[in-house]
Amino acid sequence: MNNLLRIKTPAEDFAQTRKAEYNLSNHGIGNLRLAYWNLPTEALFEEAIFRGEGQIAAGGAFTANTGKHTARSANDKFVVRETDSEGNIWWGVYNRPFEATKFEVLYERMLGFLQGKDVFVQDVYAGADSNFQLPVRVITELAWHSHFARNMFLSPTSLEEYKRFVPEFTILAMPEFKSAPAVDNTNSETFICISFAKKLAIVGNTAYAGEIKKSVFTILNYLLPLQGVLSMHCSANVAHNDPDDVALFFGLSGTGKTTLSADPNRRLIGDDEHGWNDDGVFNFEGGCYAKVIGLSESAEPEIFATTKRFGTILENVVIDPVSRLIDLDDDSMTENTRASYPLEFIANAIPEKKAGHPKNIILLTCDASGVMPPIARLTPDQALYQFISGYTSKIGGTEIGLGKEPEITFSACFGGPFMVHHPYKYAELLKRKIERYGVTCWLVNTGWVGGAYGIGKRISIRYTRNLLNAALLGKLDKVDYYKDPVFGFEVPKTCPEIPESVLQPWSSWHSREEYDRKYHDLAQRFIDNFGKFQEGTPQEVIDAGPKKDW
Repeated sequence: MNNLLRIKTPAEDFAQTRKAEYNLSNHGIGNLRLAYWNLPTEALFEEAIFRGEGQIAAGGAFTANTGKHTARSANDKFVVRETDSEGNIWWGVYNRPFEATKFEVLYERMLGFLQGKDVFVQDVYAGADSNFQLPVRVITELAWHSHFARNMFLSPTSLEEYKRFVPEFTILAMPEFKSAPAVDNTNSETFICISFAKKLAIVGNTAYAGEIKKSVFTILNYLLPLQGVLSMHCSANVAHNDPDDVALFFGLSGTGKTTLSADPNRRLIGDDEHGWNDDGVFNFEGGCYAKVIGLSESAEPEIFATTKRFGTILENVVIDPVSRLIDLDDDSMTENTRASYPLEFIANAIPEKKAGHPKNIILLTCDASGVMPPIARLTPDQALYQFISGYTSKIGGTEIGLGKEPEITFSACFGGPFMVHHPYKYAELLKRKIERYGVTCWLVNTGWVGGAYGIGKRISIRYTRNLLNAALLGKLDKVDYYKDPVFGFEVPKTCPEIPESVLQPWSSWHSREEYDRKYHDLAQRFIDNFGKFQEGTPQEVIDAGPKKDW
C-alpha cells in the first residue's frame, strides 16, 4: 500500500515491536513508509479490513479476491541459472532458466517500487523437524498475504526468538509490481523467480497466495534431497494408537489429498507437503490450503467447519455482501476456490506435525478417462514407475488457462512444477525408504467410473474412503486379487462395503470393446511420457510400466 496521505493504521503504534535485529536493510530494502513486523492474526485482520483488501464473512473468516490470477501462473516461474546450483537442476518446462544479470535488474526495480510504501514482514519456519527447519522471511505488499504466511508456516514462540531471527531464504510478494517482458525476458508481466545463490524468491503481478506457499516448497525440494531427506507433495495421517502407522497420500491438486487425509478415524499430520528423514515424516507447514469448491458439510465436515472460523482466509469464494454468507458451490470467480487455515483448526490434527515411518503409501490419480481401477496394490518398482509418471488429470482452475473439463496430464512425482532435481533423484530416495521400512504401496483412482468425463461419473468419496479404510486396516491383505492385464498391478476382487462392479471398472461401461480401447490408449500415453525419464532410470523400474502386448 502506498499511504500517500500517511493515514494512521490500526497496528501502526506497535508495528515495530517484533522487529528482528537482522532488518530489511540486509535485503537492500529502504525508504519505506513503514514495515509491519510479525503482526499476529488479529492485527493483520484489522489492517486488511482497514485497507479494503477483503470482507468479513459470516462466522468470522476473511474473504479475499485475487483478481485476474486465481491460480498458479505455471508458465511464469523461473529459476536463476547459477554456477553452484545449475548442475543439480532439472532444466525444462518446470524449471525455466533465468539470467542472473536479469534477476539483479528485476530485483533492483522491485526495490525501487517499494520506496515510500508499507510492507508486512512475517518471520516463519518451514519444517516441523527442527533438524531440517528452514527460516524464511516473507515480505508482502498485502496484509492478508502476511496473514496467509502466518497461517501456512510455523511461527517463533517468543519475542526474543523474533528479535534474533535470521532468515536463510526470503520471499518478496508484490502483486502491484509488474515485469517488463521485453526487458526482463519474462513470458508476461507476471513472474515467480527463485535464486538459490541469493537465497531469494520474488513474485510479481499476482495476488494468488499459493505462489508464496509453492515458492517455499520449491526451495525445500531443492535443499532437502541434497541432505538425504525426501521432500514430498503429499498429505499424511497416522493411526490414533500407533505413531508408526503412518499413511502418505501423493497427488496433484484436486485428487483428494486434503479430503482423504482429514479422516476422523486417524490423526492428521498435514495436508500437502512433507519431508521423510531417518526419524519419520514431518510436515513442512503449519496450516492447510484446501480447495473448497462444492465442499460438503456431510462428506467433509472437518474442512467445512473451518470456513466459518475467525483466522481462516477464503480465497476467491463468493460472498453475499448483505448477509455475508458464502456460497461454496459458486464457481463464477474460479473453480479453484481455497481456504487457508491453521492446522489446529482440524480437531484431530497432531500438534507436533510429525510422526513415524509410513506403513502405507497411496498414489492418488484422478483418471478422467474412467478406465483405471479404484484401487490397486503395487510392487515397489511399480510404485516408482507410477510415482515418476505422476498420472492424473488437472482439475479446472488449479492453473491459469485450465477450463472446467479435466485435462489428462503427467506430473512427475505428483508435483512436477515444484520439483527442482531430476525426478529419479526423488524416486531413488523413495525406493530406499520403501525397501527399508517395508511399505505397502497402493494406486487409488479418485476420478471417473462408468465412462470418461462427460459420460461416467466421479467415484464417490464414500467408496474411496471405504477402500482406503480397508487398505489401511489390513482388510485387503487376505482377499483374492486379479492381475491387471495392461499395467500388471494387483486389483482386489472383493472389498468390504464396495460393490464388485466398482472394483471391475469395465463392467459399468456400455461397451467392453470401447473400455479396452481407452485403456490401451492410456497405457500408450504412459509409455510415451516415460520416454523422457528412461535415461538415468534403472531398467527394472522401466519394465514395471504397462506392457505393450495388446
